[in-house]
Amino acid sequence: MKYFLIAGEASGDLHAAHLMKALKARDAEAQFRFYGGDEMLRQGGTLLCHYKNLAYMGFIPVLLHLRTILRGMAQCKQQISEWRPDCVILVDYPGFNLKIAKFVKAHAICPVYYYISPKIWAWKEHRIKDIRANIDRLFSILPFEIDFFEKKHGYPISYVGNPTADEVAAFKTSYTESFADFCAKNRLDAKRPIIALLAGSRKQEITDNLRKMCEAALPYVKKGYQLVLAGAPSVAMDFYAKEFQRLGWEAQLQPAIVQSQTYPLLSHATAALVTSGTATLETALFRVPQVVCYYIAMGKVVNVLRRWFLKVKYISLVNLVANEEVVPELVADAMNVDNVSRHLQRILPGGDERAKQLAGYERMAEILGEPGAPQHAAQEIVERLQSAR
Repeated sequence: MKYFLIAGEASGDLHAAHLMKALKARDAEAQFRFYGGDEMLRQGGTLLCHYKNLAYMGFIPVLLHLRTILRGMAQCKQQISEWRPDCVILVDYPGFNLKIAKFVKAHAICPVYYYISPKIWAWKEHRIKDIRANIDRLFSILPFEIDFFEKKHGYPISYVGNPTADEVAAFKTSYTESFADFCAKNRLDAKRPIIALLAGSRKQEITDNLRKMCEAALPYVKKGYQLVLAGAPSVAMDFYAKEFQRLGWEAQLQPAIVQSQTYPLLSHATAALVTSGTATLETALFRVPQVVCYYIAMGKVVNVLRRWFLKVKYISLVNLVANEEVVPELVADAMNVDNVSRHLQRILPGGDERAKQLAGYERMAEILGEPGAPQHAAQEIVERLQSAR
């Protein structure tokens, strides 16, 4: 069968790649065309557009690149129409994907499945109307979404488990590199423990957060730690170099960068500063204590508006899954150097919050459940398509 997939960022690319692998295991004749990235490309098929060409976030960046986004959307619709896939599989990225779903259903091209549902429980709850009208089946990866969709909105969904748990478990099983070897490979100091910096996968996120994260962590360099930045796979190294140049930092103040090695970095990190998103969950599953940092301009205004528009108590997946504050969340104007530095001290060895946070990770992991998300989703997708023939 023919599968058309759309993922709009690095984490979606990884999740979609594992789903593609699971689909191939159940459908020997599977063909793929997709909007995504390098991980999906490794599974075979045709990459029609790399997500980095359309990955814009925030009102101003989206507005500035609106023509590019609209052109990409029109192109995507045409490619689906011409190829006539057996199904379209959407992976998160709701601003783009829900419009594609509406087009596919309006033209009765094929079933539309959503893997990793839009986070309408947090904002834009009105999108339930589009989901109900245009999505044939939604596959949830967060256990609390069952009550939201089924009890609150009467919309049946399939909870398949969490793919990040699968990905981290698989990596841990196969990864054997020692701390000394990891440091040698990346020109790090094997005598100094690591504070990992996960500043996001989009350029705007990095620009907004990296400086404050580094400045908050620099005092701990004097105490024997080293700062290591997880370079996003979609961001070129020269972008980071230009960012450091723009900040006017001397070489000795700059963190080391390991490109496309987030999981190895987390395997060896003592603590981490992390922007919100999938990275918070990954960090927790590696049992690395963290501070969630997400700077937003005009922070005081944002915090006021947040009370009106954000429907949930937390922004990090760790706290949302656990339904309690396991990790500190410093958002908008709360994300400042003093706050981040103070919370970082509390989760380093000897800090009063470290053991408590690690215990919270265990409770969260138990709620997520056993691995197997892509396999469960692939099985149901293939069975649905076969039964419809």
